[in-house]
Amino acid sequence: MNRSFFLCFFIFLSVLNFAQTYEIQYESSYNGKVQPNQNPVIVWVNENENYILNLKTKEQKNDYPFEISKIEKPSNTIISYGFLKPGEIISTSDAVSIGKQSFEFTDKTKKILGYNCKKAITKINSNTIEIWYTNDLKLKGGPSSLGQNLGLVLEIERNGNSATTAISLKKIKKSGINSIINKPISTTDLLSYKDLLWKSRFTTLKVFENEIINFSDQSKSDENVKRFANGTIILKKVKFPKISEGENIFVELKQQSNGDAYDRTGTVFFIPENKSQSFFDGLEKGAKTLPAYENGNGKQYFGVVSSENYQPTVELMRFFTAFGINKFNNLELKDKTWQTISPFRQDITELKPSLSEKEIWIGTFIGNYDKGGHKVNLDMTIHKSDQIVNKNNQVIPLFNTTNIMEMAGQDYATMFDNEKGIFVEFNLEKDLKNAQLRYITTGHGGWENGDEFIPKENSIYLDGKMTFSFTPWRTDCGSYRLYNPASGNFPDGLSSSDLSRSNWCPGTITNPNYIQLGDLKAGKHNIQVKIPQGKPEGTSFSAWNISGVLLGSE
Repeated sequence: MNRSFFLCFFIFLSVLNFAQTYEIQYESSYNGKVQPNQNPVIVWVNENENYILNLKTKEQKNDYPFEISKIEKPSNTIISYGFLKPGEIISTSDAVSIGKQSFEFTDKTKKILGYNCKKAITKINSNTIEIWYTNDLKLKGGPSSLGQNLGLVLEIERNGNSATTAISLKKIKKSGINSIINKPISTTDLLSYKDLLWKSRFTTLKVFENEIINFSDQSKSDENVKRFANGTIILKKVKFPKISEGENIFVELKQQSNGDAYDRTGTVFFIPENKSQSFFDGLEKGAKTLPAYENGNGKQYFGVVSSENYQPTVELMRFFTAFGINKFNNLELKDKTWQTISPFRQDITELKPSLSEKEIWIGTFIGNYDKGGHKVNLDMTIHKSDQIVNKNNQVIPLFNTTNIMEMAGQDYATMFDNEKGIFVEFNLEKDLKNAQLRYITTGHGGWENGDEFIPKENSIYLDGKMTFSFTPWRTDCGSYRLYNPASGNFPDGLSSSDLSRSNWCPGTITNPNYIQLGDLKAGKHNIQVKIPQGKPEGTSFSAWNISGVLLGSE
């Protein structure tokens, strides 16, 4: 009895192990045109299990990360394997997704690779998916998890234009899957798997993690982060890898109030150190040790324009904190559910030449006079891309009037009260093609006649000729009311955070303008910015924070 049982069990295992396996290859097309240089989707199907792969040929190395999916039968459990990097594989299982699929069946038929196929339709995220499947082979499988219970899926078409179609089908003796999935595997839950796989698709440089930016004489530097201007500036030395032509760079900052209830000017910047003097010298020795800019109004503005021996900070991202986000979420209003964090994220790929393979000081400033201040997290992420958008190989800092050392005595940018405004001379050693000025501007003066609330024209002159003129203004500030729990409410039904402003809103980024300057010849040039700055009233005054970087290619 026992001998017969074990004999039957052995025969059963043999049948499972030697079930006939088929290999199907699929290719992708769009509007009937086959996509060039693609890796075919390969599916290995038998009665017991299916594998879905999108791998390069044996002669090529696979780009990490990549995935392999296994469908176990008859449970239709999906086992996903994520290959994050050489020697690191994660896995998760999903026993629910296939069973949840629903289809509309039609009477339409066609032949694919000589097999009779039927069509079923489903909808996913507002996309119409047509599944062509065959029952001729008594097998179930396909190039994705869709339609695994219908039969052998030979084509999937999305929205009538994007298709994945079987181009070959053959019997094979064995799949060779054991030679691919043959290393230690770390098992995790489905959500963590998706997160780890997504994050492995790009490089993350962590700059600041839960750092406080406040105003306090107790703020001290440590071995990781330097603090200046009573804690309103934090700095860290960051080493960037080589960033190739086909990669994009993003800066991402997350901010919360840690005690300060007001909207504040913030900036993420780096310090160029290509010349004999840098902004870092001013941080250590005082703002007045930096080169002074004078325009005839009797004031001196330190460290704001480039010179023969100095370059100002390069602004990566200008942002504005919301009114008391998170810390003041206890200020309840009916039908208002406050956000708990302000996310600021921006593409800075055009600044790649100044970052690639460099070790530089990255800093963040938030102007405030509060001991609690603000809490920030800052990451830089590098992403591979097939599209080369920014081809410039030169980044030349010209000016930055934001008084980053405000709490250490650096004066506000009030130089636009004079006809000269900002005037910067620079010398090009070589011709600069397709030159652009990356220009960020915001107006400040927080009373009813201040430039924060009065539209003012910005005019940019190249070599004495006006090149570009516009009025920076934001009218969408009310869209961000839920980020501003401590915003004051006025008798007219508006809140302070609703009001339109000179190119900024509480809780938002101010995007750069890219001003086309054409091709510039080698030699001396100058750029001038004029703004009709409003006059002071009592102790109230207006100021303009502008930054400019010259981009182009040699």
